[in-house]
Amino acid sequence: MRASDCFAQSYAVARQKFLDAARAAGAALTEFPHPTALGREEEPLAIDVALVGAPDAPHCLMITSGIHGTEGYCGSGAQVALLRDATLRAACAEARVALLLVHAVNPYGFSHLRRVNEDNVDLNRNFMDFDQPLPDNPAYAEVAPLLLPSQWPPSQADHTALMQAIAARGMAWYQAAVSAGQYQDPDGMFFGGTQATWSNYTLRRILARYGSNGGAERASFRWIDIHTGLGPRGYGEPIYMGPDDAAQLARTREVWGNGVTSMYDGSSTSAQLNGVAWLALPQTLGPLPLLDYAGIALEFGTLPIAEVLEALRGDHWLHLHPDADENQRALIRRAMWQAFYIDSDDWRESVVAQVTDAVEKGIVR
Repeated sequence: MRASDCFAQSYAVARQKFLDAARAAGAALTEFPHPTALGREEEPLAIDVALVGAPDAPHCLMITSGIHGTEGYCGSGAQVALLRDATLRAACAEARVALLLVHAVNPYGFSHLRRVNEDNVDLNRNFMDFDQPLPDNPAYAEVAPLLLPSQWPPSQADHTALMQAIAARGMAWYQAAVSAGQYQDPDGMFFGGTQATWSNYTLRRILARYGSNGGAERASFRWIDIHTGLGPRGYGEPIYMGPDDAAQLARTREVWGNGVTSMYDGSSTSAQLNGVAWLALPQTLGPLPLLDYAGIALEFGTLPIAEVLEALRGDHWLHLHPDADENQRALIRRAMWQAFYIDSDDWRESVVAQVTDAVEKGIVR
């Protein structure tokens, strides 16, 4: 199997490859159609779920893709490779592990080459308790006027002003200010929303359906969430997904090794974030101490962080300027593609190898 054959350059083709691979693997498929949105080519959108193995298996290993839509091009290809890997499927069956693949959690962003969803919401900031006051992000408010200038590319004056702010406060401050999540500006960057989105609701429906084995609590639940855009090119950083709890972090490192990083202790390339997707698990299945859980985000590096944030700025500028000419639109979309997907065989092969290794480590034996 060539890794490149598992990947696609449109949502529609990626979805068809996933569905074909799932059927060939004998997986049970479930479709969750998007109720309102259509894709860039007017194609229907859906979250597709493939379950490989017995529904009542005591262990479940879930792999999700496309929570940040355009990052789904990487995650989808890796999921297709897993479905085509007969040796891996046999290992899961022997260990009584149900392999649960959730394809395109944010199908709108996947199709439209946006990181956010149809409402400009960053899904990985959307898993909040919206009955409680939402957090402020004063650092974002400080830098926001410089992020989305009136013209794109920014004028020399606008560019200089942002560079001066970064030079004064540091790149780490800039990354955290922009990416931590904000809940005040619906048209701004990394907006977490003011209510649960359709994808949020649907992911919790999936967890409610598959998080137990026929109504009984599973003996273990493992989660690997595939992302791109941070870190060295081609390296999949295993970032801890769980509460700020030393025992839970230690348990996760027992599964995936001491290379697991954490946003809580500063060892990760990720800033500390609000409303991240793993919170769907306790929101749906109850407190994690009652569940043998371990989860990581595999974050595959593409371009330097400054270039990734620049691509995201352009994408949000385009969201605010739908009348932009086609040449501008094409350049901005190309920058988004390159920021979150490396179109080369060595990068794709590295992704497949590292995701496969993470799944093998996640199998409870």
